[in-house]
Formats: sequence, C-alpha cells, structure tokens
Amino acid sequence: MLSRTALGVFRLNGQFLSVSEELARPAGLTAAWWQVLGAVLREPLPVAGIAREMGITRQSVQRIADLLAAKGLAEYVPNPAHRRAKLLRPTEAGHAAIARIDPGHASLAGRLQAELGEAAFAETARVLERLSAALDAVAQSPDPADPADPADPADPDGV
Repeated sequence: MLSRTALGVFRLNGQFLSVSEELARPAGLTAAWWQVLGAVLREPLPVAGIAREMGITRQSVQRIADLLAAKGLAEYVPNPAHRRAKLLRPTEAGHAAIARIDPGHASLAGRLQAELGEAAFAETARVLERLSAALDAVAQSPDPADPADPADPADPDGV
C-alpha cells in the first residue's frame, strides 16, 4: 500500500506542478515562486518557517525568496522574534501577481469540484491532510525495527 500511495502522490505532484506552472506563467511567476509567495500571503514568515509549512528545504526557499526580493515581488522585513532570521512578505507587486492567478485557480477549482463532487473533493483534502500528518508522526518517532536506533530497548547501551 505504501508503494501504491507513494506512486499516486508522485503522479499527483507532477500533475499539480504542471497545472501550477500553466496558471502562474501569465502572472510572470513559476510554480515554485507562487508556492513561496502563497506561504506568506496571510502573514510574513522566516525562510525556515516557509520551508516547514511547504515541506521543502530551507535552501530551496532561500534561493526563491532571494529571487522574489530581487524581482520586487517580496521583501525582507525585521523579525521581532529573531534578530537574524528576517521575515519574508509579498510586496504590492507580489500581491498583484497572485491576484492575476486567482481567476484561473478558481476556474480549475470549480472544474475539479464538478468532476469529483463537493463531498468527495472535501474528503480528498481531508485524506491528504491525514496522510501528511501521519508521515510527520512516523518521521518523528523511532523505528522499533531499526537495530541502529539508539532508542532501541533491545540495545540499552544505544550502540
């Protein structure tokens, strides 16, 4: 089941990336730029916070954030909680670019809802959220079958 699920998610990821590139292109964005800007629409976040929220590496987010800032689509602002980790927020140009994506995004959402049905579409989102949470939980807990795991009770010395 894990392989079947992973292959399905990999295919779905490819499909979403392809559609996202098409939706973002007229706004002068890439799917990755849209993803990072989208993460900070509601509130400015540090690069590490964006990476955690999006499930991608901090280095990838840093590179994209720097590009967005250089293009005037986002800016770094002081972070009251951390002197060195500045917050990224969209500029007016960044908000305008995202707004240009909204009609195509809404159209796609409507077509998908019509294809799946409202209840099935909502259940799909819930199942994906549960799968993501389960993967987070599994990643944070030791594997009892892993003999190299220092928390293995069969190896009290952790060797």
